[in-house]
Amino acid sequence: MNKRSLHHLWTRIRPVRTWYLLLLCVIFGVIGVVSLRNNYATMVSLRSNVYAADRNNTDVVGALNKLRSFVNAHMNTSLADGSGVYPPIQLTHTYERLQAAEKARVADTTSKIYTDAQHHCEQLYPGSFSGGPRVPCIEQYVKDHGTTERTIPAELYKFNFATPTWSPDLAGITLAFSALFFALAVLRFVAGRILEAITR
Repeated sequence: MNKRSLHHLWTRIRPVRTWYLLLLCVIFGVIGVVSLRNNYATMVSLRSNVYAADRNNTDVVGALNKLRSFVNAHMNTSLADGSGVYPPIQLTHTYERLQAAEKARVADTTSKIYTDAQHHCEQLYPGSFSGGPRVPCIEQYVKDHGTTERTIPAELYKFNFATPTWSPDLAGITLAFSALFFALAVLRFVAGRILEAITR
C-alpha cells in the first residue's frame, strides 16, 4: 500500500473519534450492568415464589418450572445465596409433608391390618378370648400382611439450575456491543497513531 492510499485511508478514519467509540462502549456497558442486576432481581423473585409455594403447598412445580426457564436463559442468575447450602433450592416443606403422609399411610394401614387380624382370628378361634391360639394368629396375620414405610429420596426435592455465561437477552447483547465498541476504540486509536506517523 503506497503513501497516497494510506493518506486516503487516514482521511476516512479520522472523523471517527476514539472518544465516540468509548462513549458508546460506556453507554452499552451501563445498560448491560443494569440489565444484569434486573436478571438477578427477577431470579430472586422467582426463587422466593418457589419457597412460598413450597411453604404454602401451592403450585410448586409451576413455580419451579418458571425459575428453571428463567435461570437457563439469562446470565447472572446463579441460585447460590451465600448460605453454603447445596443444592441451593431445597423443597423441605414438600419433603416433610410427603414424609408425614407416608407415616400416616403406614399408621392407617397398620391399624386396619390389626382390625382385620382380630376379625380373621376370631372366626378361626371363636372360643378363644385372651391368650390361647388367637394371639399367635394375630401376630402371624400382621407379619404376613404388614406394611413398611417407603423411603422418600430427599435428592428428588433438591435443585440447582445452570446459568449461562452469556445469553442473547438485553444484558448479553448490550455487553457484547460494549465490548465491540471498546475493541473498535482501541483499534481506532492504534490505527490512527500508525497512519498519522506514516502519512507525515
